[in-house]
Amino acid sequence: MSDYEGGPAAEDDLSLPRATVYKLIAEALPDDIACAKDTRDLLLDCCNEFIHLIASESNEICEKEAKKTIAAEHVLAALQELGFEKYVGEVQEAYDEHRKQLIKDRDRKSTKLSQQGMSEEEMLRSQQLLFAEARMRYQNPATQAQSSGSTPTSANGSQ
Repeated sequence: MSDYEGGPAAEDDLSLPRATVYKLIAEALPDDIACAKDTRDLLLDCCNEFIHLIASESNEICEKEAKKTIAAEHVLAALQELGFEKYVGEVQEAYDEHRKQLIKDRDRKSTKLSQQGMSEEEMLRSQQLLFAEARMRYQNPATQAQSSGSTPTSANGSQ
């Protein structure tokens, strides 16, 4: 029996963030419409159950393919299998947008490294040198006391 089906896990461990769902509900409703707390709680329960249903079906599809990790394709197949095919296009679009953002973030990180003006090997050597200096200061406290009396210098060597 899984934790979701009444096992020892706390209900909040297997639930969407209540405040986030409440905020989404409020944003979806017109300003002149109020939503009772019981109704919001029911919608939260429905969302949790929907996610559990899709995750379970995705897991079954994944296991049939002898895979160990649920992929986006398994989720899309689960939506179709469970009769939610009208959502597949929108979910695919969201997934594609997510992948583009990941690529953009990865490119931004690599660009940041290239703008440092040093090759990866040079940065690695510099890092190793800094670690070695820190190790020496840690192992020789007398050296640290002597250096603490001096004026610190900036990266370009000026005081």
